[in-house]
Amino acid sequence: MKSSRLLSILLLLQTRGRMTAAELAGELEVSVRTVYRDAEALAAAGVPLYGDAGHSGGYQLLAGYRTRLTGLSTGEAEALFLTGMPGPAAELGLGRALSAAQLKLRAALPPELRAQADRMRARFHLDAPGWYAEHEETPYLAQVADAVWQGRVVEVLYRRWKEPREVKRLLAPYGLVLKAGRWYLVAGPDGARTYRVDQILSVTETTETADLPEGFDLAAHWHRTQEDFHARLYPEEAEVRLSARAAERLTGAQARALAATGSPDPDLPGWTRATLPIESADHAEAQFLALGTEAEVLSPPALRTRIRTTLASMTTRYAQVY
Repeated sequence: MKSSRLLSILLLLQTRGRMTAAELAGELEVSVRTVYRDAEALAAAGVPLYGDAGHSGGYQLLAGYRTRLTGLSTGEAEALFLTGMPGPAAELGLGRALSAAQLKLRAALPPELRAQADRMRARFHLDAPGWYAEHEETPYLAQVADAVWQGRVVEVLYRRWKEPREVKRLLAPYGLVLKAGRWYLVAGPDGARTYRVDQILSVTETTETADLPEGFDLAAHWHRTQEDFHARLYPEEAEVRLSARAAERLTGAQARALAATGSPDPDLPGWTRATLPIESADHAEAQFLALGTEAEVLSPPALRTRIRTTLASMTTRYAQVY
């Protein structure tokens, strides 16, 4: 809608300052000509918007001009309150600031939107961690977050999975990520690496500045990290046939692979044949044995042989009478 787009232009210029027509068009996913028309409409409505021509030109609001939040749609007002996560904010030491910000935002909303936002907050609650995830203490989270915000190098004592278990690291913090209730620090200086904040045993601040690598994007980096992790987690594949009950028990990458490669099994009506990613032969053997008679591994032959050998051993053991 045009009215929503005009408000978006105002907020972009208010928060970012001068922007070219091409930059605005890219943000709004419209043509540059549409931006020109919208800028004319805003100026005609009395908005103190002016533009400069030339290579370094662009649109800019008159210094000191601020728009109010009365242009929020009902859905936008609801979504703003849905994004409030008091648990993580409190862990970062921002719980009180979040509450104050929500109070100010609520006061700025028109009565009808305020009622809708209150309804959203009363009926929806975000709880990111999984059911079986234990709460992990992160005593140095606030100190690490401060180093990220201030752009300061820190020396940490870090506990890792291999020997030596405890090592000292000089880290240039680039950003913090909350994933499934667990905090991760992305830091340099030798490339952007990932560290679990709950495994940090001590933090010592330094006076050295931590500069972000040119063009570094935390969200894009994390997305690539997740893709690389899943690629390393499932380096092998297995062809299997599954009953409907077994298929329902698959999750994550295997469930997605089943949806992508699954087809009706020609030999067993109601069963599905698919190629699934597996972590290793050991892990796959335990997984498919747990599915019992609801699954059968067809290949690779080595995995099928392992399972057959294990089943034969179990049959011999359980054939004994005590």
